[in-house]
Amino acid sequence: MRLPAKQGPVTRPNFVFLLTDDLDSSEISVMPRLKSLLADQGTTFTDYNVSVSWCCPSRSTTLRGQYAHNTTVWSNTAPNGGFGRFYGKGLEDSTIATWLKSAGYRTGLFGKYLNGYPEQAPVKKTYIPPGWTTWDVPASGSPYHQFNYTLNDNGRLESHGHKARDYLTDVLNLKARTFIGAPSKKPFFAYLGVYNPHAPATPAPRHAKLFKGLKAPRTPSYNEKDLTGKPTEVRRLPPVSKKEAATWDALYRDRLRSLQSVDDMIGDLVGTLRQSGRLDNTYFVFTSDNGFHIGQHRMPPGKNTAYVEDTRVPFVVRGPGVPAGRTVGQLAGNVDVAPTVAELAGARTPGFVNGRSLVPLMRPGTPRTWRQAFLLEHGHGPGTQPPLKPPKNGVLEPPELLSPSTREKFYIAPYEGLDTGRYFYVEYSTKERELYDVAADPYETHNLASDRSPPIRSLIASFSARLAKLRTCAGRACIAAED
Repeated sequence: MRLPAKQGPVTRPNFVFLLTDDLDSSEISVMPRLKSLLADQGTTFTDYNVSVSWCCPSRSTTLRGQYAHNTTVWSNTAPNGGFGRFYGKGLEDSTIATWLKSAGYRTGLFGKYLNGYPEQAPVKKTYIPPGWTTWDVPASGSPYHQFNYTLNDNGRLESHGHKARDYLTDVLNLKARTFIGAPSKKPFFAYLGVYNPHAPATPAPRHAKLFKGLKAPRTPSYNEKDLTGKPTEVRRLPPVSKKEAATWDALYRDRLRSLQSVDDMIGDLVGTLRQSGRLDNTYFVFTSDNGFHIGQHRMPPGKNTAYVEDTRVPFVVRGPGVPAGRTVGQLAGNVDVAPTVAELAGARTPGFVNGRSLVPLMRPGTPRTWRQAFLLEHGHGPGTQPPLKPPKNGVLEPPELLSPSTREKFYIAPYEGLDTGRYFYVEYSTKERELYDVAADPYETHNLASDRSPPIRSLIASFSARLAKLRTCAGRACIAAED
C-alpha cells in the first residue's frame, strides 16, 4: 500500500475526521475557520457525493466503504436500517475503527454514531462497539437539541443538563481535544460526529442572534414554477406559501447559527494539534453525511432525494503531502473514506470494500484513469420511509422535520441513479426517469429523459446499462463497474 512520501523515518499519520449532519454545500460560506484553516491549507473536492442521502445508510457506508445494497442498511430505523440493523448483521466486526486499531492506532468516536444507538439493539447504554479505544457517544436524552442528554463516556454514563457549558458540540470539542492532545506514542484516529446543523438546529447560546433577516437561498429551483418532467411525487406539491417560506427561512437561520460552534471546533482542534506538535502529521477531513434541500422543486426541508443539493456535499482535507488551496473535480464519495484512511495509515483493507483510495487525488497531478460514475441509491424494502411520529422514547431519535398539509407525507420513490460528474441519471421504482446535464442546468430544472433525440436516447441507454451493473455490484467489482 502506498504511504505519503516523507523525508527520513516514516511516521504514521494521525487523523481527525469531522462529520456534520445534514449540511448543504452552500452553507459552508459562513464558516471562516473552515476556509482559512482547512480549505486554504488543503484540497477541496468539488464533486464529492453520498450514495444514500440519509443519515444511517451514509454513516454505515463511511464506516465500511460499502454501498448500501451491500451493507443492507437502507434507513434509520427497523427493519431495514438503524443501529439495530448494523449491529444485527455483524457489520461492526469490520470497520475503519477495527482496521486501524489492529494497525496500532488509538481510535476515538465523539458524538453521533448510528441512528438508534443504543436502543435499537439488545445492548446496554454503556455498550462500546468493536474497534474503539475511546468512546463519547450520546446514549439517551436529547442530543439533537444539544442539551439534556446522557453520554456514554467510555462505559460511564455522564448526564448533561441545559446550562451553556452543556452544549453538546462544545462538550465534544473539549473531549476530542483531550484525546488528540494526550501524550502517547501511538497515532490516533479521531471521528467527530456533530449533530449540527440537523433539525432543530439549536445554536450555542453565544450564536443565537446571528444572521437576523437572512433567508434560504432563492435559487432557480426554489418554489419551481414549472414541475414538468419531475416525478409524480414532486409534481403533486403545491407552490410554497408565505407561511411555509417564513418557517423555512427561520430554520435556515438556525442552521447557519448552529454551524458557528462547528467552526469554533475546527479552530480549537487545529490549535490543539499545533500546540502538541502534531498538526503537520495529521490529516484533517471535513464533510457531511448528506446534503439538505429547503424549498427546491417545492420540496419541504429534508434530504432523501437524488437532487444535487442532497447528494453532493462538502469534502475538504488538509494534511501531509496535500496541496494547499487546491480544488479537485474528479468523482469521489463516502464509499471512499475508509479505504483512503486505511491506505494512509498502512492498515489492511478487506475485500468487501467497494470504494477506492482518494490518495492519488490528494497528491499533485492528475491520475491517468478515474471512476466515470458514482452510484446513487435510496429506499428499498419496507420500513424505509421516515416515521411521521416520534418514537416512544420521544427524544434520542426525533422524526425528520416535517411540514404541514399536503407536504407532510412527501417521500420520493425508491431509486437507483448515477452521478457522472456532468450528468445526473435516475431510475425510479415507478418507472419514471430523470436526466440532468448539471453543467448546463446546475439547478436541475429541465429533465432530458423525455427528449427523444438519438443522442439523448443513446446516452440514457449507456447510463442504464452501467447502472444495471452497479446496482448489484460487490467487492472490487464495483470499481470495475464505475470505470
